Amino acid sequence: MENTYHYNVNINWESERKGLMRSPDLNSAIEVATPPEFPKGMAGIWSPEHLLVAAINSCLMTTFLAIAENSKFKFVNFESKADGKLEKVDGKYMISEVVLIPKLTIHEEADREKAFRVLEKSEAACLISNSVKSKIIFQPQIEVA
Repeated sequence: MENTYHYNVNINWESERKGLMRSPDLNSAIEVATPPEFPKGMAGIWSPEHLLVAAINSCLMTTFLAIAENSKFKFVNFESKADGKLEKVDGKYMISEVVLIPKLTIHEEADREKAFRVLEKSEAACLISNSVKSKIIFQPQIEVA
């Protein structure tokens, strides 16, 4: 397995503060715009801020799925919420922290300890979280089906 990969993304401006993002490797496009909190921002359209938080949250899920499979850990459901905090730090806007709240539903109480270990390994191994300078706050929740 190689150690270097490339992920290509192209964006074309459409109008105002909005563009269309595509990848030559993917079938669908994503409309992106300045978020409504900024001048001339647009509500209801994915923003770079949403995409950054989504990248962190989706990386947690995909990493969890891989680690759970490799650990032969069976679960009922996985879902996760993420909240990215945008603020001005040293005069520059940044997503300073992201709160990740994965909720894992397991088959039985006896699996709880292993569930926490798999979730913690997933958070530690998430390559997107490891690539950003935002503080990641991890608040896993586990419930029994």
